[in-house]
Amino acid sequence: MRAGLIQMRSIDDVAANLAATRELVAEAARGGAELALLPENFAFMRSEGLAIPCAQGLDGEIVGTLRELARAHGLWIVGGTFPELSSDGRVHNTSTLISASGDIAAVYRKIHLFDVDLRAQGGAEFRESASIAPGKEVVVARTPFGVLGMSVCYDLRFPELYRRHADAGARFLAVPSAFAKETGRDHWEVLLRARAIENQCFVFAPAQWGQHTPARASHGRSLAIDPWGVVLAVAPDRPCAVVVDCDLAQQDHIRASLPALRHRQL
Repeated sequence: MRAGLIQMRSIDDVAANLAATRELVAEAARGGAELALLPENFAFMRSEGLAIPCAQGLDGEIVGTLRELARAHGLWIVGGTFPELSSDGRVHNTSTLISASGDIAAVYRKIHLFDVDLRAQGGAEFRESASIAPGKEVVVARTPFGVLGMSVCYDLRFPELYRRHADAGARFLAVPSAFAKETGRDHWEVLLRARAIENQCFVFAPAQWGQHTPARASHGRSLAIDPWGVVLAVAPDRPCAVVVDCDLAQQDHIRASLPALRHRQL
């Protein structure tokens, strides 16, 4: 299976971000990707604490654009995240999986919210829960390539979520992200490789990169990791699409020769 990880530098302009999305999905398709993955907040990136004027439903422009792109290029798309209208006045940080025929195959709403204070590390304070409502459902989805476990960014720090994915038969873990620079430089690759090794899954982590607003920047370095924990590809420091091949027979061999998932006692 060939996957295309898309790295973006999204801003607070939906039209500009969707134009960049079209270009980068096309680039992944030209590289032979069967699955393209977008980063968190691909359609709208705000400064922390500001309003989210583009919140919409699954029938809105943002998901509609993904469905059109999937049909046009004949590939599956993990739609990063977009601000989905919620019943309590906040929004969900929602990731969609779109099939090659343009159907919505799965919807995941980010469970773990980024309420942290990074000022001591030279960063900012984040209170995601002030404007974002947490999801409650663990989501895995069947694709032509195998089962995909869906997650978003801060979820990465909670290994029990990914164990649920593995228990449901996941071969792939999607982690679209906008990792802060202060945590990304020390934690990003370490955590992603750990999730790959402990669940013997391919991990796809498309990321935001660079300066989005004067007050917000992302680490970047989108990563694809194999089930042994080996980094298959890392994105350079710019918006781009990185295409990587995944050897499913190798994954089967790893799981057979080191059957850690079957050895669990707890």
